[in-house]
Amino acid sequence: MSRTVGVTERDANADLVEPIREYVTDEETHENAPAVVVRADEVQAVLSTLKTEAGLDHCACVTAQEYADRFETIYHLRSYDDPTRELSVVVPTTSDHPHSESAAPVYRTAEWHEREAYDLLGIEYDDHPDLRRILLPETWQGHPLSRDYDQDQPQIVTFREHQHLLEDRRTGPDTMHLNIGPHHPSTHGVLHLNVELDGEQVVGVDPDIGFIHRCEEQMCESGTYRHQIMPYPDRWDWSGAGLANEWAYARAAEDLADIDVPEYAQVIRTMCAEFSRMLGHLLAFGTYALDVVGEFNAVWQYAVRDRELIQGILEDLTGQRLMFNYFRLGGVAWDLPEPREPFLEKIYAFLDSLPEKVREFHDLVTNNEILQMRTVDTGYLSPETARAYGCTGPVARGSGVDYDLRRDDPYGYYDRLDWDVVTKDGGDNFARLLVRLQEVEQSARIVEQCADLLAEWPEEDREIQSNVPRTLRPDPDTEIYRAVESAKGELGIYIRSDGTDTPARFKIRGPSFSHVQTFPAMAEGEYVADLVATLGSLDPIMGDVDR
Repeated sequence: MSRTVGVTERDANADLVEPIREYVTDEETHENAPAVVVRADEVQAVLSTLKTEAGLDHCACVTAQEYADRFETIYHLRSYDDPTRELSVVVPTTSDHPHSESAAPVYRTAEWHEREAYDLLGIEYDDHPDLRRILLPETWQGHPLSRDYDQDQPQIVTFREHQHLLEDRRTGPDTMHLNIGPHHPSTHGVLHLNVELDGEQVVGVDPDIGFIHRCEEQMCESGTYRHQIMPYPDRWDWSGAGLANEWAYARAAEDLADIDVPEYAQVIRTMCAEFSRMLGHLLAFGTYALDVVGEFNAVWQYAVRDRELIQGILEDLTGQRLMFNYFRLGGVAWDLPEPREPFLEKIYAFLDSLPEKVREFHDLVTNNEILQMRTVDTGYLSPETARAYGCTGPVARGSGVDYDLRRDDPYGYYDRLDWDVVTKDGGDNFARLLVRLQEVEQSARIVEQCADLLAEWPEEDREIQSNVPRTLRPDPDTEIYRAVESAKGELGIYIRSDGTDTPARFKIRGPSFSHVQTFPAMAEGEYVADLVATLGSLDPIMGDVDR
């Protein structure tokens, strides 16, 4: 059965409101957590109190949206120690001049989220350290998600408005400005880095994103819950981790519409998600060997070889190799291929061969002195900084932050299986590399247990999908934030319904968005060669960043 937050759990989180009771002007009911409405000029006081007194130290996501009479910013707060302790802080502002206090002085990760809200909706945030556009060019006219946006207006501006982009941005007379990307093999996609160098030492980095922004949220808002949204999540992460992305949408929509999922389908989903995690980590591992020790083509080829085996298994199951579109609301599209025995034997054969391959990866890469010299004690990320920037997944666990939604906010079949969360205390590039490689082994443990369950499941109980209405129309103004543990980290979805069969607001919280934001804090003060190794250790996917 799917895990739906009920009244009891929301009541358990009601105590989170007490420290800020004096600031609350209204209360709302979101499906995942209680929600409070606060004044736009008291945001920092509210969030500081929740962080220090209620222990809500994780700003998971920030959602901005416009109603007919107001703009609204929602801060989705959770606890790193227990993500089921969560609270939504709703900040309404006027339509004529939307502005409120910035949350960035309290949660550093809110800086980029608020820049996105300003860029797309025009909400201004007082005390924001760097309120400028983030996805669109700085010369863009208007805010595309606002109701009064003129889609037909020309985007041609005078040279005077362009001029500041051409000015010398050097921080001093002895530094050099270096552009890396957006088309560069070490940027892992279309990412542009404005780098300031003092000799070979990095004194400043400004990540420039938005080159592959494809309006995924708006496309989902124009699609129906039941049939038209599910093909999109695969495209947010083309490393092969799309099945976990599909689960993120499914988990949010199923809880929103109160849809159950049969246990048999949950086992299949869990197996698929772990195969996706292995696909993502193997690609990260293979490309990292190229980034750091360039002549390591063999490691890249070995990683791709093992990915091909997994892709073959998933192709047998889903019919696709990358854009799977296999999950459905209420379950999965179809059962295991028939005959079942050869398919399961293919899985077991891959799992039997994996331990030797992992040992080989350790011999070639993690035990390599050159790689160790370039990754140990470089790209350091402290646990405090990781939390401040909202880091999750291997990036956070490589800094000793023991946070994994599969265990801490259980869904699927994870809480009934035997596996371990991998953490390392190093906080450097090497620690993040080790976390991913060891997580491949843990994923294999989970896949094997799922395969055993599927092999023994009684034929008469193999229910792949619950009875879901052809058209879903959740009640108007129903709101939910739900997340899963993707290969990159916490992948969250916020949905607000308006009573129709399409969402009124669909917000994607990509884990790589927070990780790329963290990059300057890790790279500044190190050498330009370390910059490449640090970026690769974050394993960003730009479709996950730009959306």
